[in-house]
Amino acid sequence: MASTLEVESTLTDRYQTTVPETVRRALKLGKRDKIQYTIRRSGEVVLSRAQTTVGDDPLLGQFLDFLVRDMASHPERLQLLDSGLARRIHSMVGRMEIDLDAPLSADDE
Repeated sequence: MASTLEVESTLTDRYQTTVPETVRRALKLGKRDKIQYTIRRSGEVVLSRAQTTVGDDPLLGQFLDFLVRDMASHPERLQLLDSGLARRIHSMVGRMEIDLDAPLSADDE
């Protein structure tokens, strides 16, 4: 007979909670991972790690997390985009159509 481990957490006034460490370890959850809830007819709720979809890019997520941390830690590094540079960029790529769903060519792979 398999043993079970029960843990609990508390909801805040905003209905938020921290996932207990034992649950995070069991589900191999990391920061920014998604959680799936399955609600059974009996009222029992099963918590599991959400499956990553094909479109999810873990490296992009890590890079975006890095940018968020860096901007929060060093707001003095943020600069406005110069209007002249913005016009120059737009003149070079403003009319370019890009299909993000198109397969990459052999040279781009």
